[in-house]
Amino acid sequence: MRPPVSALRVVAGLLFFPRGGSAYVARALARELDADVTLVAGARGDDAAGFYEGIDVRPVDFAPALASPDPLRFAGGPPLHGSFEDRPNAPDRVFAALDDDEYALQVAAWARALRDADAAGADVLHLHHLTPLHAAAAEVAPGVPVVTHLHGTELLMLEAIEDGADWPHAAAWAERLRGWAHDSARLVTAPGNVARAAALLGVAPDRLDVLPNGFDPEAFGPRTVDRATVWARALPGAPEIANGPVILYVGRFTAVKRVPLLIEAFSTARPRMREPASLVLVGGHPGEWEGEHPEAAIERLDARDAHLAGWHRQEDLAELLAAADVLALVSVHESFGQVIVEAMACGTPVLVADAEGPAEIVADGETGWIVPVDDVDALAAALVAAIDDPGERARRALLAQQVARERYTWAAIAGDMRGVLAGAAAAQPRAPEASSQPRTVG
Repeated sequence: MRPPVSALRVVAGLLFFPRGGSAYVARALARELDADVTLVAGARGDDAAGFYEGIDVRPVDFAPALASPDPLRFAGGPPLHGSFEDRPNAPDRVFAALDDDEYALQVAAWARALRDADAAGADVLHLHHLTPLHAAAAEVAPGVPVVTHLHGTELLMLEAIEDGADWPHAAAWAERLRGWAHDSARLVTAPGNVARAAALLGVAPDRLDVLPNGFDPEAFGPRTVDRATVWARALPGAPEIANGPVILYVGRFTAVKRVPLLIEAFSTARPRMREPASLVLVGGHPGEWEGEHPEAAIERLDARDAHLAGWHRQEDLAELLAAADVLALVSVHESFGQVIVEAMACGTPVLVADAEGPAEIVADGETGWIVPVDDVDALAAALVAAIDDPGERARRALLAQQVARERYTWAAIAGDMRGVLAGAAAAQPRAPEASSQPRTVG
């Protein structure tokens, strides 16, 4: 018998400290779900307690590990988590480079955390990403079904392994990820990612529930801002920002985001614009990047009207979006792109690459612009078109705002997520029969 949703007890888990998009998803769903939710999550000191305010959060603190000579081999408490990305000199090394001893430390630490959260007494576990949390859950709560929420970075690591990435323990980690996916009662993925996830993980598409990310309508919506004040606060010493259109990028500086490509396209486009624009890059978690750093790309291309605004809190983002004229996000791999729907909700039209989640969200010619992947000339032309036609920007922005309100609020998405979790809690996990079609939620 399916339990009443309001009585559902969910233990959610996120290995990483709050920095990337998955933390915002975990926070929003934990707050919006009509269920009794406990969240076990990574932390650095007290950052998780503040970030997840209002949620029954059980932080797993990495601060002692980060203060040790080797954070991933720290045995005096939880070791630092690994990463799905291979970033030079980062303390969180890529998972596929961690040996069996380092893996065992991860599992033991998270098993302790799940025991403390009484995971064995939950109706269902909601685990974000495919990580050692899954092995810990199998040890602590073997009879509790797991719903795995894929966020795309685990797929990037698997693709790199398939492409021959030279990590010493790649094969073992690929086997682990696929095993955890196979053992999950359900897997949740963003639109546009089903075929890729099914192929990489070796699961039937009907094991995947299609669910977008969302936005908070109380935080993101149309607003009037003093642009000069907003940009003076975000970029002290750059007064020219307020005098013309602004193209905004928001995100981390990982290779798939193609930030140097965006800078190159902007550098090509700007002299062709009737009213020259500025490019503002918001994000890049401190000390984290892959490939060419955007600052180096700006210097190489002499892109003087491209500016780095640094890392900003989520609470500041709505104001920045409202002060911009176009959001540009040209990732080649993006499971969803939460900032896209946040921009749409604020009435800021969006320019994206024709890949995965963003191409599913944006309707080319209606709610934004879609350009071919890695095509710098097409991207430059689209930037010129968007900046030179304010009337068309306004038309697409209004349509985008309507679509965001209709489809992408967290309350609506949490309702669909409740259905997935309650269904998994009511059913005995079993090996599903193969199917060629995913099941779309909502």
